[in-house]
Amino acid sequence: MMAQLLAVSLLFLGSPQYHSVNAFVSPHPISQRTTLTNPQLPGCAQSLTSRPKTSLNVAGLEEAWSSYLTALEADPLLVKSITAGVILGAADLSGQAIQQAMANADDSVSDSSSSGVDIARFVRFAFFGFILQAPWNHFYYQLLDGALPPTEDPFSATTGIKVVIDQFVQAPIFTVLIFGFLGFLEGKTADEIKQQLDEDYTDTMLANWKLWVPATAVNIAFCPPILRVLFLNVVFYFWSIFLSLKLNKTEEVSEI
Repeated sequence: MMAQLLAVSLLFLGSPQYHSVNAFVSPHPISQRTTLTNPQLPGCAQSLTSRPKTSLNVAGLEEAWSSYLTALEADPLLVKSITAGVILGAADLSGQAIQQAMANADDSVSDSSSSGVDIARFVRFAFFGFILQAPWNHFYYQLLDGALPPTEDPFSATTGIKVVIDQFVQAPIFTVLIFGFLGFLEGKTADEIKQQLDEDYTDTMLANWKLWVPATAVNIAFCPPILRVLFLNVVFYFWSIFLSLKLNKTEEVSEI
């Protein structure tokens, strides 16, 4: 699933039909993007169906990407939420696989703690992506772009201000919500969640800025608004692996 998602994302970035479109305007409806003579898409007069078949066409990835865009335009919040749920669930499974590999190499960890998949943990991360991560970022970007409209120049002062707001106002708040939301789903008390914040919050934010400051700059500067949450979700796959390991290390230690 992740390989297909990354492949269709790369297909989008490499597709010539988007290179001539303002990256700060939401993509046109599918019916307009695929017409034979769209004046806003110079150099792409032919429709997708009339272009020569490539390996991507044969694999169905281009059709899948087109279908995804159609669904995204029809119901953006639902599609973003489902996408986030799938990606974050997959990220936790990856995190569990990493933990098991590390545990198998560590003689001090019992066999019972290093075997099998924690389904409840997987469901928690998938549910977090569906119910919190995607809706939060969907409405957050709407508010951010409403207050500071995107500019045609990706390297404008507006872009810089939005990155600062995102990473030094929004991100610290959302990180607390992540700790609290996932801790609540695990059945932790308020005191236990606070203790975990005291122990891990600073390290988590420092790691966050190393990844998300450049990623957010790319997202805000170059991604069309309708695709920003998708880009964020792809990056969030790797960030969620870190969070999965970070938030579950206490549980792992308690089982030793």
